[in-house]
Amino acid sequence: MGAASGTLPDSQVRAMFDRIAGVYDRMNSVMTAGLHHRWRERAVDLAAAGAGARALDVATGTGDLAIELASRGAEVTGMDFAPAMLELARGKAPGIEFEEGDALALRYDDASFDAVTVGFGARNFADLDAGLREMARVATPGGRVVVLEITTPQRPPLSWFFRAWFDGLVPALGRLAGDSDAYTYLPSSVRRFPGPDELAGRMTAAGLADVRWILTAGGIIAIHAGTRRAP
Repeated sequence: MGAASGTLPDSQVRAMFDRIAGVYDRMNSVMTAGLHHRWRERAVDLAAAGAGARALDVATGTGDLAIELASRGAEVTGMDFAPAMLELARGKAPGIEFEEGDALALRYDDASFDAVTVGFGARNFADLDAGLREMARVATPGGRVVVLEITTPQRPPLSWFFRAWFDGLVPALGRLAGDSDAYTYLPSSVRRFPGPDELAGRMTAAGLADVRWILTAGGIIAIHAGTRRAP
């Protein structure tokens, strides 16, 4: 299917995340009432990356999902294309390898990682299908690929609350944080991201088997997991 309509060029998205790096963690906690840590824990549960496993966290941002993977004993690499975000990640977890790179052209060999994750970053891929294919490619046969993302609830009253939250509160918080453009982009990126059924189909098309997902936070958060098929 290729690039999602309305996706910003990589250079603009990179510059945006570099601008908001200093407020990113604080804004995440405010917008989710601190629940984003629990959602990452559940994503790592599905990744099944225990002691000695090799794990890659794509679009790692300030490193929270990579840190959770490492807490389970995995050997973790965190990758992102925004240098300012990576600088903060390195400060939070100096024992984790954080590298700058492109999610659409991962520098790693085929079958390099037992688990590959992305948390709240897949909707920023300029080409979602290419990003999913790359994540599947670097996973070992039988390895897990996990996508943690915000999804749009379809049924009221949650759909009404979601619109009020994302179209009203989030941009207002962005204005207070000094970057209204970034936090206007966030609701837009969520709206254009595929729903759970479609995302599962696209993960399957990327080379994954047994794709399943769970919805949490009343249906606002979807966590998809699939297994890399053998060649």
